[in-house]
Amino acid sequence: MTAVGDVRRRRIDELAARAGQVPEGEGGVSLTRSAIRRLRRDPVAIIGAIIVALFLLVALFAPLLAPKDPLAQSLLSQIRPGYIPGSQEGYPLGVDNLGRDLLSRLIYGSRQSLMIGVVSTVLGVVVGMSLGILAGAFGGWVDTLVMRFVDILLSVPGLLMAISISVLLGQNQYALMIAIAVTQVPIFARLLRGSMLAQRNSDYAVAAQALGVRKGRIVFGHVLPNSVSPVIVQATLSLATAIIEAAALSFLGLGDPDLARPEWGAMLANAQNFLSVRPELAVYPALCIIVVALGFTLLGERLREALDPKFRR
Repeated sequence: MTAVGDVRRRRIDELAARAGQVPEGEGGVSLTRSAIRRLRRDPVAIIGAIIVALFLLVALFAPLLAPKDPLAQSLLSQIRPGYIPGSQEGYPLGVDNLGRDLLSRLIYGSRQSLMIGVVSTVLGVVVGMSLGILAGAFGGWVDTLVMRFVDILLSVPGLLMAISISVLLGQNQYALMIAIAVTQVPIFARLLRGSMLAQRNSDYAVAAQALGVRKGRIVFGHVLPNSVSPVIVQATLSLATAIIEAAALSFLGLGDPDLARPEWGAMLANAQNFLSVRPELAVYPALCIIVVALGFTLLGERLREALDPKFRR
């Protein structure tokens, strides 16, 4: 069996080399390894990965990186009507309207954004993939029923649905995560369902059915593993959307009811009352949201291209 496998592998490598997919003298590589190789040579992907890595490090090690207690009103005595202290010794970015260190609050705010983004995206992936598996594996009336439910979710604008769910569930972090997750469910459901339908009619699936392999084994052992790559890419892009939506809901007052806890969207909303006095209070959290969302978007887009066979050269 080993000798036959080696002969087949050499034959495949020769055919791929003739087609220009694999340089002469190199063995075939998996799609994952090929994608990593292309990402390492892509400057845009590297920039996105660096931004994401820095965001994760700041969020995880916020207690070590923050120079001050984000809740301590250290310079409250210096604040007067029409004046908020700016950058000074020990406070690189100055303080907010309550005398709290702005840099420390931005650092701790990254933890809130990361937690909300990751939890809501994971919830959206789990529920969306469950619906996608039902539709893609069974087809027929199950597919029709699931997709009509997904169409109902898609008929409502995402932000409007998130606002409605947040209002219904109450003003807290858990409601915020659930609201964002619900807006992402139809995206993952349709994506996985379409990918599974394409894989279900492929040659290997038809051959397995002809050999009498159980449908469950075909779906979960072959079709599903070959269909999850687009979902992984979309999850990376959805993290950026989740962070923006979390900031938007917090900006509208539908986020964490504890306004003392640092969160970029809430900080941005609070700064609206002091734009004429110190506009930096709004600029810094807005930049944090934009840069982090940009990092996830750049990495996700390049990951999509790296995993897409149409872009393999």
